Amino acid sequence: MKKFENGNDRYDYSAITTRPVYDWPDGKRLAVYFALNIEGFEFGRNPGNDFTSMPSAPYHRGYAYRDYGNRVGVWRIHALFEQFGMPLAVLANGSVYDVCPEVLDAFRKRGDEIVGHGRTNSEKQADMSEESERSMLQDVCALIQRYEGKPPAGWLGPFISQSSRTPELLKAQGFKYMLDWWFDDQPMWFRTDNGPILAVPYPSMELNDLPAYVNRGASDEEFSRMAIDAFDEQLAESENYPQVYCLSLHTFLTGQPHRIRQLRRILEHISQQRDRIWLTTPQAIAEHVTALPPGVVPGG
Repeated sequence: MKKFENGNDRYDYSAITTRPVYDWPDGKRLAVYFALNIEGFEFGRNPGNDFTSMPSAPYHRGYAYRDYGNRVGVWRIHALFEQFGMPLAVLANGSVYDVCPEVLDAFRKRGDEIVGHGRTNSEKQADMSEESERSMLQDVCALIQRYEGKPPAGWLGPFISQSSRTPELLKAQGFKYMLDWWFDDQPMWFRTDNGPILAVPYPSMELNDLPAYVNRGASDEEFSRMAIDAFDEQLAESENYPQVYCLSLHTFLTGQPHRIRQLRRILEHISQQRDRIWLTTPQAIAEHVTALPPGVVPGG
């Protein structure tokens, strides 16, 4: 694999303004998808910040806070997307099938895409040995295959965490795309020693409710404004070249009653432009891009 001076051998520099222009289905230029993180945690292991103070064992506040999302918050989000008739990409930990399978039953009935998202959010891939990571990927794929009738096409690591060999392991396992690398507003081919895998845009830092609320301290209204402003700007820019807009949500955050009202405002705004956008899933985006002629998308 070619090595570059800056140490990144995964993809080349490419200016979005100078690439070949292509369309999404029906001549649309803005692909829009919503990613819903449905996660499970092991009690007694640190589930992350709970907004109040540094967590300490047995971490019951953080565990209970996140469990609220699977018991209450997820159903508010489910009802809202049903109301607006919009698809979802469900980023599910494998443990959710064991702890609260009826949650995933509800999204399966809608026909939503299930994206691999680790066994549990109590572990990170960056902390695993290569063999342990390979085994984990195999376990998750087998679990999703069993319940969904097919393996997942896409992957997002818990905590958006990767080891140095994750892309190779994903490709070897048969994944078509990954969401862990957000370095563009278009899908890009990403090099691995096992051949290219597609990097589909996912808002790991910006239009993601968890870093917005927890790390940056954004208010509910500020997050809604960011989501709407980004949509409007990308829709305008997409007149010149295709883009992907994604909003990433967590059940225990956006599933709170006060934030559901904010999400409703966002969906109402986006719905007004339904005839100009492609409401879709990351798998459909990946399939469309993969079918484009060679050379249209950099890196292949």
